[in-house]
Amino acid sequence: MGMRDLLGEVASTYDRTAGSTREVKGQQVLRGVANRTDLTLPPGFKAEGHGGQTTPAATPWIGVFDERGMRDPKKGLYLAYIFSADLKNVTLTLQQGITWLEERLGRGRTREDHLRHHAARLRRAVRRQECLDWVDEPQLRDKAARPKAYEAASVIAKVYDTAALPSDVALSEDLYLGVEALRRAEEFDRVWWMSNDADAIPWAYDLSGHAPRVAVSPADFDPLADFHPKDSGEYKVQISARQQIKQRTHEDLVKDFGLHVVKRGYVPVTLGQHPRDLVLRREEAVGGRDPEWIVEAKIVRNGNATIAVREALGQLYEYRHFLYQQRPRPFLVGLFSEEIGVYAPYLEEQGIISVWRDEGGWDGTPQARDWGLTTK
Repeated sequence: MGMRDLLGEVASTYDRTAGSTREVKGQQVLRGVANRTDLTLPPGFKAEGHGGQTTPAATPWIGVFDERGMRDPKKGLYLAYIFSADLKNVTLTLQQGITWLEERLGRGRTREDHLRHHAARLRRAVRRQECLDWVDEPQLRDKAARPKAYEAASVIAKVYDTAALPSDVALSEDLYLGVEALRRAEEFDRVWWMSNDADAIPWAYDLSGHAPRVAVSPADFDPLADFHPKDSGEYKVQISARQQIKQRTHEDLVKDFGLHVVKRGYVPVTLGQHPRDLVLRREEAVGGRDPEWIVEAKIVRNGNATIAVREALGQLYEYRHFLYQQRPRPFLVGLFSEEIGVYAPYLEEQGIISVWRDEGGWDGTPQARDWGLTTK
């Protein structure tokens, strides 16, 4: 048994006309997916079957969710095996959540256009051309609103013939490609997909400008108004039936640095900046056409800065490329939990300044000192 057998069983047993009660065989198969242990999923992922609740789904599907990240198919990015209405095909697709847009965009063409618009942006991030035999959208062969939205929400897709499904090994290889695409897409997915702010919807990645700041007196201006770092307290996670305590040292780093730079004339902003860790603006900036500083925070583990530097470099370049195409190019800042040695001049050669914790304060590269980001 495995994913191949599961997909084949759904294709052979699902009957839309039989209803959605627990007694229906196809529904039993889908509802049992979450408890299966034979699917060989990537580490940290869980599968769930969906065949409709009160009304049977026109296109049943199996979601593959990252347990450490977004697991809400109404809003976030996720992987899914979606069956066509005639059950002749099943498609592994990187999907955008569709349900949360209904109240704002309806269930028809407007929502579909919006989903396709954002899918095209994400598609550049995941580099679909590297995934041979993958397509942009599946053909689900049903005219209902939800299947049409699934088609539009697809970023990349691998279509299989249910009468000739590949081996479990091949399916697993494709699923790992899907996970890699998901990871890349998550880096560039703007907070507007996670937001309840209706004004965020039309803009997607187009950060063409912030709303002008209303003129206020210096006494009224709060530079920490949009600085909401995550809780730095310990939190519990359940791993393989045992409980562990983890610390949010990354959040501490962001919080402490944000509270530091506000004394240096900067406005630290975390609200609405995902996936960026922190954005800095000058207090005197009054609109969205002023350059800003993107800060990517990294924890140096075991005194080895190599991984932290590589991740900061890649993410800062990607954020600048995808989030600032129609805005002044930002300054790039790598924020580290400790000194990074020879990597500091290396990053500065790449146009990235570095700041790190140092004896109760902050030190950094010459440019970081010139900008007043350090205590040295």
